[in-house]
Amino acid sequence: MAKLKAPPRQFEPQWLTALDGRTAVAQEMRRRFDEVSADLGGDLSYLTRSLVSRYLWQEFWIQTQEQALAEGQEVDIGRYTQAVNAASGLAAKLGLERKARDVPSLSDYLAAKGGSR
Repeated sequence: MAKLKAPPRQFEPQWLTALDGRTAVAQEMRRRFDEVSADLGGDLSYLTRSLVSRYLWQEFWIQTQEQALAEGQEVDIGRYTQAVNAASGLAAKLGLERKARDVPSLSDYLAAKGGSR
């Protein structure tokens, strides 16, 4: 299968891994995935990764529509509004606040490393 240069026009479940990693858009989308993943505390479940992938695809599609509008092109406002609502729903489901990671105490960390005193 050929690598994609940009996210597909229609959502596909594995779109993020199908992107050609050499392209700027693929690098940006993977950076965004990593950033959202870190905001959610890292080590995401399959379901959460799936929601993040859908959110990022929606976000990209919305941005392309906004760019087209800025360039004076016609945009389907109804579809645009639905996409913004869908992205908002995904963001709300994922959570809008950063989640703290579990971090061991310093003594537990040192004990695990074998350097406790």
